[in-house]
Amino acid sequence: MAIAQVQKRDGRIQPFEKSKIASAIHRAFNAVGQQNGSIASELADQVVAYLEREFPDRTPRVEDIQDVVERVLMERGYPEVAKDYILYRRERSEIRELKRFIGVADDLKLTVNAASVLKRRYLLKNDRGEVIETPSEMFRRVADCVAQADKLYDASADVSKTADEFYAAMSALEFLPNSPTLMNAGTKLGQLSACFVLPVEDSMEGIFETLKEMALIHQSGGGTGFSFSRIRPKGDVVRTTSGIASGPVSFMSIYDAATDVVKQGGRRRGANMAILRVDHPDIIEFITSKSDPNSLRNFNISVGVTDAFMDAVLNDRSYDLINPRDGSVAKSISAREVFDLIVTMAWQTGDPGLAFLDEINRANPTPQLGEIESTNPCGEVPLLPYESCNLASINLGRLVQDGALNYAKLQQLVHMGVHFLDNVIDQTHFPLDQIARLTRGNRKIGLGVMGFADMLVQMGIPYDSEEAIRTADEIMAFVLNEARKASIDLASKRGTFPNYEKSIYPALNMPLRNATVTSVAPTGTISIIASCSSGIEPLFAVAYVREVLEGTRLLEVNPTFERMAKRRGIHSRELMLEIAKRGSVRELEEVPEDMRRLFVTSMDIAPEWHVRMQAAFQRHCDNAVAKTVNLPREATPEDVRRIYLMAYELKCKGITVYRYGSKPEQVLYVGPVLERELGKGDHVAAASEYDGSCPAGTCGF
Repeated sequence: MAIAQVQKRDGRIQPFEKSKIASAIHRAFNAVGQQNGSIASELADQVVAYLEREFPDRTPRVEDIQDVVERVLMERGYPEVAKDYILYRRERSEIRELKRFIGVADDLKLTVNAASVLKRRYLLKNDRGEVIETPSEMFRRVADCVAQADKLYDASADVSKTADEFYAAMSALEFLPNSPTLMNAGTKLGQLSACFVLPVEDSMEGIFETLKEMALIHQSGGGTGFSFSRIRPKGDVVRTTSGIASGPVSFMSIYDAATDVVKQGGRRRGANMAILRVDHPDIIEFITSKSDPNSLRNFNISVGVTDAFMDAVLNDRSYDLINPRDGSVAKSISAREVFDLIVTMAWQTGDPGLAFLDEINRANPTPQLGEIESTNPCGEVPLLPYESCNLASINLGRLVQDGALNYAKLQQLVHMGVHFLDNVIDQTHFPLDQIARLTRGNRKIGLGVMGFADMLVQMGIPYDSEEAIRTADEIMAFVLNEARKASIDLASKRGTFPNYEKSIYPALNMPLRNATVTSVAPTGTISIIASCSSGIEPLFAVAYVREVLEGTRLLEVNPTFERMAKRRGIHSRELMLEIAKRGSVRELEEVPEDMRRLFVTSMDIAPEWHVRMQAAFQRHCDNAVAKTVNLPREATPEDVRRIYLMAYELKCKGITVYRYGSKPEQVLYVGPVLERELGKGDHVAAASEYDGSCPAGTCGF
């Protein structure tokens, strides 16, 4: 009797699929480096024959089928393959037990850490704090909500079909939107945007009105960026009270304290960006404002530098500091000395970064609406005051087939992603009316990528190579081109964005639905959910220890490295633990030289490659590119200086560095954890929500 159904572990009855058996056998052969040709399908046929004899009148369980697979592999003379299959079963069983302990019914076979992050921050809970949805139900909730926007433009739209398309991409972990969309879509809160920029005016009323608005945005799960450049300098006169101004840094401290209080409902940490123009009289105080590691902990800070300042640095000239209250010259100082101070503080503390204001505004799509003065917390979206942006990332690591990127699949995901994000704008409940008006007026979106480093290793391309730079340039050019095509297609059905006539696009004959379409974000926890490398960052380690829960730590190994090590016959638990002590395989002679070259990690890579990679993506990015140049502890201030100058020369919109150990608390560190397995030796350890970007945990949002 033919097998028609199978009983899952949770008791559900589902249709029997022989292809899944063949796929599992194929994976086991690949894992031990054995070619299998058509043998996987042949062995699957034999498994089915056994099942039909042994289960003539009842439905087999998943465990029954797996037992038969093991038996067939042994009988046909494949003991190594059977061993790998058995070990895989055991590992999956342990993972299921851990997820059960965490309290997540994982129906998508995510990693343990992904399940833990989802429980803490994303999955809906009841009044008792108990999780009441599965990961697939979360994706279904989001897909159904976002698809509903189609009805606004076509009453007969097949919303169900659109929702299924959105759900398929998310549940396959090929595409994920920013965190507030995953958290809030289909809920009463309904705030789906990731990032906002708010104005800070030079008045007590304006400063504290913005503070209130920041609190509302943080409470809804968003992050905020500010330019404090309009605030009069410290010691300046306040005519209304005959008092003395306290300056922008003092107000930044108030915003920082308020962020601590709000805590964003416990679901996300508060995150802010503060920018001060390099010609503000308080620029020295701003540059040094984070020299105390306990100050401004909820802020990334960047100096807003101009072409004129950079020219003065390169030619060792002085430049003027301008009082924003009346435009008067406060004094002139050496540009090179200010730049040296920026470099020194960035080397010591990781702050400040640089925001290249003139480069940002050269790419401003709506200059008639105003000048861009600030960015979101991680720098990937320059925005006008009261503007917000919605982000999503395509997981390139899931699109590699036979060592090449599947461009047809990438094209499909780009067009779907633009549709998804345009819908998100309509489905978002914005926290302020001003934000709703400007966001819907410009309809900016930021579609980007993650899993780039995973893609490179699957394609056999070292990150620090000319081929990797060419590949980055080609992929992002393709994404931008296809995203614009998708936006133009949407505009033909829904109309261009309302402020289109005030934009640069009529002169370009480019009738877009969205004023911007691309951005590369530091994908943070969404890359943990997708189990992929963060944004366009390199691998941060080949093997490391992940703290999944307090007291629960797991050894994680890059899956491509592990598969390759098995095929090469070098895989062992001992080797994986040895790699975890270092993170890198560069100095391990047990690893073949070509693998050492391919699996380079963030701190193996010369700083110039980080900047060149950022610039390659920036060339095809409407918004900006968030990337941290991670440096080893022994890096010098001269390394930082070279990075900052190179970023300016290559026309990046901003740049951030982080030297390992330059902050007292990190989410990637070396320390005495998991001593039971690793002994007393040091090893690379990552906090649960470290995604591979900034080890201080402040760069990924």
